[in-house]
Amino acid sequence: MRAPTTVAGAPIRRGPPVVTFVLIAVNVLMYVITAYQSQSVMQNTRTPLFVQLDLLPAFVAAHGEWWRLLTSGFLHFGLLHIVLNMVSLYIIGREVEVVLGRIRFTALYFTALFGGGVAAYLLSPVGTQVAGASGAVFGLMGALLIAVVRLKLDPKSVLFVIVLNLVISFQVTGISWQGHVGGLIIGALTMAAMVYAPAKRRTAIQIGTIIAILAVLVLICVLRTSALSEVTICNQAQWLCTTSS
Repeated sequence: MRAPTTVAGAPIRRGPPVVTFVLIAVNVLMYVITAYQSQSVMQNTRTPLFVQLDLLPAFVAAHGEWWRLLTSGFLHFGLLHIVLNMVSLYIIGREVEVVLGRIRFTALYFTALFGGGVAAYLLSPVGTQVAGASGAVFGLMGALLIAVVRLKLDPKSVLFVIVLNLVISFQVTGISWQGHVGGLIIGALTMAAMVYAPAKRRTAIQIGTIIAILAVLVLICVLRTSALSEVTICNQAQWLCTTSS
């Protein structure tokens, strides 16, 4: 007898959402380190760890610091920021992890995280400081919507949450709507491949789709970098050129 699986091909597990808890733990640990370095739970951005890992498009373009597209997703601006993101990650993450299983869930999370970072790099002013897990969380929102549709459940509540959060993203200053939209789109696309792939070729299609999405995101980064000349960077982030000189 075959063990029962979800619509994504993951084994049905009864237990805590391990990956979700690990991701929350890593985010909290990073926040604790930055808070300790700054000796403040609110003003934690001007610390060695934060400065080295946050997303500044100018640094990515001028210095090739590509890791910021991912590491920025584990940093947060103050206590309220991380609390809101971690509560959202727990509520949505545990639901999506049940459908995808640990390996697929991890792949989707980091793909959406990278997608949010790339969108912020592509669309944000080069001098904008971006950080937070919200790009990945929006990716989980998009993934949950696709899963609900696939399971033929009522999507109204999920749609309401997504629309509400998008409205907040566009209306409240200081929020990276670019990262939110990018994470949402990439999360939804990745989930569609996970739950709609034919059973006979499911794993191959899932892996191939993720590879294709990552390849497109990398290409976008390369094109964005080549389009940002030194003059453009200096015009949009004069403080960077002043510091460098």
